[in-house]
This record gives sequence, structure tokens and C-alpha cells, in this order.
Amino acid sequence: MKQYEKRKVLSNDHIGENVYKMVLEGCFQGIPGQFYMLRNWENDPILSRPLGLVDVGENTGTFLYMVMGRGTDNFSKIKAGSDISVFGPRGNGFILGDYKKVAIVCGSVGIAPMKYLARNLDCEIDLYAGFREFDFFTEEFEGLVDNIYISSDNGMVGFHGNVLGLMEEVGKEYDMIYACGPIPMLKALSNNLDREKLQLSMEAHMACGFGACLGCGINTIHGIQRVCHDGPVFFASEVDFNA
Repeated sequence: MKQYEKRKVLSNDHIGENVYKMVLEGCFQGIPGQFYMLRNWENDPILSRPLGLVDVGENTGTFLYMVMGRGTDNFSKIKAGSDISVFGPRGNGFILGDYKKVAIVCGSVGIAPMKYLARNLDCEIDLYAGFREFDFFTEEFEGLVDNIYISSDNGMVGFHGNVLGLMEEVGKEYDMIYACGPIPMLKALSNNLDREKLQLSMEAHMACGFGACLGCGINTIHGIQRVCHDGPVFFASEVDFNA
């Protein structure tokens, strides 16, 4: 089985409230929606942290993370030139398909895997990005998407409300919608949009990252499936949010 590999940290910049952008040196592979397991500690915390692949350069890989606990707090203290251990790519990513017009919908740090997705789509793209207060990282989509629509819960930037309300305000139809963000957002999208035309990147606490521990199971129409192994991307029509 593939093991963790050491990669050098080229930069680790604070870009928003508790949000950081980390660029690592090395060859990174994967399709949009896949993730890597990262750690810069030996034994504590026990678990690595899964981070979606944000972008891939000629000899770089980019990740976004929000400081939520001890692991991501450790990441925030990493200095350029330090080493970090990575394992991946893992999971199943987005199905790109032959679409003419798509929407990318994200909530907060759920914007992370969407830049790499936008870079790999060859069609008309609208980005819908929802935040609590202020937006971050949206400027990196300029030139990659046709339109950028922003919402905030408190109305400080863009549309005053959630991202579903923003989509209803804009009122466009799409061949496919790609979404990543908090579970309540994904559930709301699933309940209000065409579930057959909606791909969700699901969130779950992951332990091993390769499906052995069964710790990241979610309810689907096929029974319990593992986000790290069977996902993280599922069609909304597969996910049972009400179980």
C-alpha cells in the first residue's frame, strides 16, 4: 500500500478568517474532487486531516483549510521550508461529463476543490460562493468561470442570504451543478434542486482515509457508504439525508 510522503511547504498564507492557503512542492496527481491526507505531527493528534486538492501546478499542489481544531491549528503554524507528510490522492472525484452550462456551488471553505474543477471544465461556468461574513479565494476564479455570484449570511458582501437563495435570485438553469460545503447547505440544495443533476462533495470525519476503519460512513440508497472510499463525491439522488 502507498505510504505517506514528505513534501516541502513553499508557502502557508492566511487568506481569510481562520482560513489558510498552503502550497506544497512536488508532483501531485488526481482528478477534481479527490483529496489528500496530511499531517505534520507524529502521534498527537492521532488522525491525519483530509484536504481537498485545490490546484495542481507543474511541481506544486495547493490546499485550503480552516482552523477548526488541533490538527488544522498545527497546520496554521507551519513555516515555509518545513516538511509535511501527505498521502493520496484518495477517493472518487467529480464526473465532468459533456455539459454546456454548469454551476459550481460552494459554502465557505467548500470553495477549496472548486478551482481545480473549474480549470478542468470546458463549458460555460457560473460560480456561486456563500460565506458567513466576508468572501475569500473568489478572485482566483477570475478567468476560469464566466460569472461569480457571492452571498453572505449577514449581507456584508454580495447577496444577503444563503447560497440557495442566491441561486433562486439569479434564476438560471444548468446541465449539472457541482456543490461542496457544510452538510446543511448540501441538504438544502438536494431538497430544492434536480437531484439527478447535482453532484455533492460530502463532508465526514475521516480516520484512515482509505476505507478500512468505516469511520466516515453516510446513509445512501445503497446502504452505508464510506466518504473516503466511495466518495467524497456522490450524486444527490444517492444520498439519504433523512435516514
